Amino acid sequence: MSAQNQQTAPQDVALAAKGRRVSMVIAGTMILWLMSLWLGPKLGLPGRYAFLFDFAALAGLFWALVVSLQIRRARKAARDND
Repeated sequence: MSAQNQQTAPQDVALAAKGRRVSMVIAGTMILWLMSLWLGPKLGLPGRYAFLFDFAALAGLFWALVVSLQIRRARKAARDND
């Protein structure tokens, strides 16, 4: 393994961990959002709470988008340095 590969290996590991975190947030957000839409009417919650759940889901998905773009930029920068 060359010295340059040894330097990028920790960065690749960190980016992979970040990617796994993003995937878990996306999956968790969608599961919680669907559960809230199913459970809300069963509990008799007013419709305005549906908007609260929708906005919370949008916030989680927006965070995931921003972090995904950061990962993409970091990988592109690492590839350009090689």
